[in-house]
Amino acid sequence: MAESLRPSAAGPSAEGGRAARRTLAGRVRNGFVLRRVVRFVVSLAVLLVASFAMMHLIPGDPVRASLGPAAPVELVAARRAALGLDEPILSQLLSYVRNVLSGDFGTSFLSGEPVREIIASRLPNTLGLALIATVVALLVAVPLGMWAAIRTENGRNRGTEVTFTSATGAAVAVPEFLYSIALVTVFAIGLRWFPPAGKAGPVSYILPILSLSISPTAMIARISRVETLRELGSDYVRLARAKRLPAARLYFRHVLPNTLTATLTVGGLLLTALIAGSVLVEYVFAWPGLGLRIVESITQKDYPVAQGVILVYGAIVLVVNLLVDLLLGVLDPTSKLKET
Repeated sequence: MAESLRPSAAGPSAEGGRAARRTLAGRVRNGFVLRRVVRFVVSLAVLLVASFAMMHLIPGDPVRASLGPAAPVELVAARRAALGLDEPILSQLLSYVRNVLSGDFGTSFLSGEPVREIIASRLPNTLGLALIATVVALLVAVPLGMWAAIRTENGRNRGTEVTFTSATGAAVAVPEFLYSIALVTVFAIGLRWFPPAGKAGPVSYILPILSLSISPTAMIARISRVETLRELGSDYVRLARAKRLPAARLYFRHVLPNTLTATLTVGGLLLTALIAGSVLVEYVFAWPGLGLRIVESITQKDYPVAQGVILVYGAIVLVVNLLVDLLLGVLDPTSKLKET
C-alpha cells in the first residue's frame, strides 16, 4: 500500500526533462535570432558607410561634374556647402547617417526634389514587379519540378529528364535583359499584342514579368525536382505506397511540404535578385521604377539620387535575407537554429 502511494519517480523526472528541453530550445532560438539581428545591424552599418563613400570615390568633384564645366565657381561652392561637402569627412559621415536614419536622403542635383519623394514614388512599381515575378516563378516552378521528378523517378523516362534539364539549364543561362529585348521584338513590335514600354494598365505588366520570371522559374524547377526526388526515395514514401495511399494525397500533403524549405530559401534570395536585376528590365521597358531612375541618375550625374536608390536597394536585400533566415528558423529548426 505504501508503495502504491509513493510518488512516481518517473513522472516528475520526465516532466523536468521536458521543461529542461523547452528551456534549452528557447535559449537556442533566442541565440539564433540575436545572431541574425546582429548580422543585419552590422551589414546595414557597412552599407551606410559604403553608400557614403560612393560620393567621395567619384573621380574629381561630383558637384562640378553634375553642374557642368561652365557652372560659376560661386554656384559650385554654394552647392557644396548646401550638401555639407566642405566639412571634415567624419562630420559628413555622422551627418549622413543621422539624416538617413531620419529618412532624409538629400535632394536631387537636377530637379531639387527630395530624394525621399523620388524613392517613395518609384519604389512601389519596382517592388510590385519583383513580387509578382517571384510569385509567378514559384507557382510555375514548384509543380513543374515535382512533375519532372515523378516522371523521371528511378531513371524512368530518360527523354523527359534530358529535355527538362537541357531546357531549364538553357533558360537559366540567358540574362533577363535579353529576354526583355526578345519579348519586345516579338510580342510588342512584331505581333503588337502588348505595349512596348511604360506602365499602362495590367497588360503592361505581362512582358516585364515574363522577362524577370523565366530564368528564376527554370532555376527553382531544377531545385524542386532534386528535392522531390530526394523525398520520393525516403522511407515514409515507400511505406505510404505500400499502404496504397492515393497519389495526390501522398504528393501534395506529404512530399510537397518537405520540399518547400529549399524552395523558400531560393525564393527569398530570388526576390532580392529580382529587385536588383530589375534595373535593366525596367530600362528596356521604360518602367517607372527605381531601376530606370538609377540609370537616369547615373547618366545625368545626379549622384544624391543614385546614392539614395543604391542604399534602398541594399537595405531591401538585407531585410529580405533577415526575414528568410527567421522564417526558415521556424520551418526547419534542426538545420537553422543550431548554426553557430
